[in-house]
Amino acid sequence: MMAAPAHSSTSGRRAPFTGINHLAMVTGDMDATIRFWRDLLGARLVAGLGNGKYRHYFFELSPTDMIAFFEWDGVEKIPLKDHGVPVKGPFAFDHVSLGVADSANLVTLKRRLETAGFWVSEIIDHGFIHSIYTFDPNRIPIEFSVPIDAVDLRQSPQMCDSQPSPAAREGAEPIPAKWPDIDEYAPVSDDTVYPGEGRIFRNGCT
Repeated sequence: MMAAPAHSSTSGRRAPFTGINHLAMVTGDMDATIRFWRDLLGARLVAGLGNGKYRHYFFELSPTDMIAFFEWDGVEKIPLKDHGVPVKGPFAFDHVSLGVADSANLVTLKRRLETAGFWVSEIIDHGFIHSIYTFDPNRIPIEFSVPIDAVDLRQSPQMCDSQPSPAAREGAEPIPAKWPDIDEYAPVSDDTVYPGEGRIFRNGCT
């Protein structure tokens, strides 16, 4: 169990996030990507941008989360790399885990992927989640996870690393004093927000 921090969480900075607004990925074949994410997995294609030189499409994962894909000419699939297998050299992304509502849906999803001809792992018990693993048509490693009722890490964080890093030993809660203080509620004026091409959505596509 993580030790309680010495500071009050009410004076700290608990992240004000609502989820992952969108993950931005890349594809060389948008139609294959649509077939997988929309037609096989059921993620609605809620937005699309493009001009003949590129496409940028957004798929809805939940009321707050999306996954997006850029399609650029000449993009090749990434090297096939299994989930969580160590690598050396420059590297940032390993895999994305998408939440599933319950175990029945996880089993159904496994069968749907297998029937469609995609490799999918057995269901793995990770103690706080049950997961399956697969790859999308772009070789992006995907995990699908369902929470286990008996273990709620958000309610009761745990640090089971036998050799945790010094910062990890400080506990689960944010420690604002580690960084310079700022005015968290500074107003945002119109002249500090710069135009992006997605403004087309405000009036609808014509």
